[in-house]
Amino acid sequence: MNMSTTRTGPIVIQVAGMLLLLSLLLLSGRTLAGDIKIGYVNAVRVIEEAPQGVAALKKIEAEFGPRDKELVALQNKIRALEDELDKNGSAMKDTDRRSREREVLTLKRELKRSTQDFREDYNQRRNEELAALQQLVRKVIVEIAKQEKYDLIIHEGALYAGERVDITEKVLKRLGKP
Repeated sequence: MNMSTTRTGPIVIQVAGMLLLLSLLLLSGRTLAGDIKIGYVNAVRVIEEAPQGVAALKKIEAEFGPRDKELVALQNKIRALEDELDKNGSAMKDTDRRSREREVLTLKRELKRSTQDFREDYNQRRNEELAALQQLVRKVIVEIAKQEKYDLIIHEGALYAGERVDITEKVLKRLGKP
């Protein structure tokens, strides 16, 4: 049985290695003809440090802060009812105890549903704000690349980027970071 037909992992690694080698050969051929200008942007750092990212985060926190406080209050209410049942449950009338237990279960279901809704809404808003910010960041990177005549800008998947090619600070300054 031929091992290369049963396992695709080594073949994929070999193909990726050959593509990398081919890319390096092409780049080295181009450098003989003229220098290539390559830049790297740390996209995570830009998103975290850009004034627009900080403002978006504050906006989302302000928007979702009241709902978060409501969830915390509901959690505290459930905890208080459970504590009351633990302390006084044996002394309570059977009907009162069952009524309190049902109330706790109902509140727990409400908390679970509200928490799930909160997370979904929060994630959707965060993704909307992130998409808008990413669009702005991309526009700024392209502007810098064109103005400074970069041949290639890398932002993800780089194993290493030296300080000489890192233009993250330029992007942040263009976005207004002091």
